[in-house]
Amino acid sequence: MKKMNEAEIRQQLEKLEGWEYIDGALETTFEFKNFKEAFSVMTRIAFECEAQNHHPDWSNVYNTLNIRLKTHDAGAVTINDFRLAKSIEAIIESE
Repeated sequence: MKKMNEAEIRQQLEKLEGWEYIDGALETTFEFKNFKEAFSVMTRIAFECEAQNHHPDWSNVYNTLNIRLKTHDAGAVTINDFRLAKSIEAIIESE
């Protein structure tokens, strides 16, 4: 898996609203109406993660979902992280 350099990451980030490159990973936060809605979206994202065989570091507190993407096998951000981020955005937008 090819590690992306910072210029490549910045270029790809221009295509993703609300995501940032922080401490070697892609990060974002989503807020929902309540816990049930947040957990429902997390479940949908979890199925997509399994389909892509790529899993985020994430946390949920009540209505807030924090997601951090970094390809663990590469120890850095790769194109897989951007693919998953785009899929997550599509799931969020469909809600």
